[in-house]
Amino acid sequence: MSVVVIAGGTDGIGRAVALQRLAAGHTVVLVGRDPVKVDAVQAQASQLNAGERLHFVHADLSLLRETSRAVEHIRKAYSTVDAVVLCARHYHSRRSVTAEGVEENFALFYLSRYLISHGLAPALRRAPRAVVINVAGPGADLNVVRWDDLELRRDYHGGAALGQGGKLNDLLGVAFAEQYGPAGPRYVLIHPGVTATGFSGTYDTATLPHIRAMQQNAKPVSAVLPPILAVLDDPPADPLTAFVEGVRLRVDTAGFDSRAARRLDELTRQRLAALDFDLPPRGPDPEDDRRRRRRPGEAR
Repeated sequence: MSVVVIAGGTDGIGRAVALQRLAAGHTVVLVGRDPVKVDAVQAQASQLNAGERLHFVHADLSLLRETSRAVEHIRKAYSTVDAVVLCARHYHSRRSVTAEGVEENFALFYLSRYLISHGLAPALRRAPRAVVINVAGPGADLNVVRWDDLELRRDYHGGAALGQGGKLNDLLGVAFAEQYGPAGPRYVLIHPGVTATGFSGTYDTATLPHIRAMQQNAKPVSAVLPPILAVLDDPPADPLTAFVEGVRLRVDTAGFDSRAARRLDELTRQRLAALDFDLPPRGPDPEDDRRRRRRPGEAR
C-alpha cells in the first residue's frame, strides 16, 4: 500500500481524500496546524479501523521554516512517498504578512507548495509511479501575475491574490515537470470547481455575501473526488497534466509557458535566499540516480 502526504488535509477536499485513502488501505500523513481538526479526522479513521495508518505532522504552512521542518520530518520517517496532495490555502480580504515577513497568500498558497514539491521529490522518485496533485486553479492567463510585485504590496485584493496564486502553481508544475523530466514524479494540476468546503478565510463585509452565495451553490465534496482519486490510482503518463472539473486542459499553451515557469522559479529561489532560507534541491539527485542504476550485488 502507498504513502500519501496531504497538505491541508484536515478539512474539505483534503480530509475527504485522506479518509478515502485510509479506507482503501493506504497510509496517510496529514500536514496542518489544527490538532482539534486532526482529532476529528482521527475519530473518523478509527471508525474505518484505520487509525494506526493516519499520521499527523504539525506545521503552520504559511511559515517557511515550519514547512521545511515538516518536509524533513516526513523524509526521515518515509524513505518513499507515493503521492503528495496539496490543498492548503486561506483567503484574506486584507493583506497580511507572516512573522517571516512574507505576504500570507504567497507563503501559504505558493511557497509551501514549492517547498513540499521539491523537498519531497527524492522520496517521490523512489516510488514506481509517484504523483504530486496540486489542487489550485489551472488555466488562467499569465497576465494575472504581477511579476514586479508578487507579494501584492500595491493595490491588494484577496481575490487577485488567490487568482495569482493559482497561476503561480501552474508555473510551479511546469518547472517541476521540466526539471525532473519524463522519469520523474508526475505533476497534476486540478481545479475541482467551486466546492462546499470550509471556505477557509477572513472576509470583510463586502466579500462575505458573495462567499455565502458561493457556499449555497457549491458542489458537495463527494462530487469533486473522482478525478482526484482517479489520478491517485492511475497517474497520467505525461510529466505534467491539468484538469478543470474533470476536463483535461492542454499544457502546451501560452498559459503554461516554460520561460515564465523558469523565471518564476528563479524569482522564488531569490526570495528564499533573501530570507536566509536553505534552498530545497530541485531536479534529479545524481547519487539517487546512481543507486537506481546500480545492479544487485554491485559494490557501493
